[in-house]
Amino acid sequence: MRRIRVGLLPSASFMVGNLPVPKYADAEKTQFAVDRETGAKLFVVTLFFMEDDRAEAMKITVPETGLPNGLKPGVPVMPVELFATPWARIFNGSLSDGIAYRAERLDLVGGPASAAEAA
Repeated sequence: MRRIRVGLLPSASFMVGNLPVPKYADAEKTQFAVDRETGAKLFVVTLFFMEDDRAEAMKITVPETGLPNGLKPGVPVMPVELFATPWARIFNGSLSDGIAYRAERLDLVGGPASAAEAA
C-alpha cells in the first residue's frame, strides 16, 4: 500500500462537517479499528476542504489521540501529516476504487485552544 503525502496550498482551509465517528475493523461493527503502531482507536471525521475556487467533502481517518477538545461542526481545523492512499478492489465482479485519507491529528485553527497550545 503506497501512502502519498498531501501537499496543501497556503490558501487551503478545512472546516469540520460532523463529529468523529468510530472506524470499525469488521462489517458487523463489533471491533474498533486501531492504529497499528500505537493501538489508538481510529475515528473518521468529515471535513470540508476549501482551496482557491473549489470545495469538497473529505472523510479523514484520525487516531483518537489526534482529536482536539472543542471539535464540532463548523470549527476550522488543519490536518497534520495528511496522507492519501489510493485503493481498489473487486467485489461481486465490480471494481470499486477511491482514495483513503489519514491524518496524524487535527489542529484547531484560530481559536482559544490553538492560541493556548502555541504559548
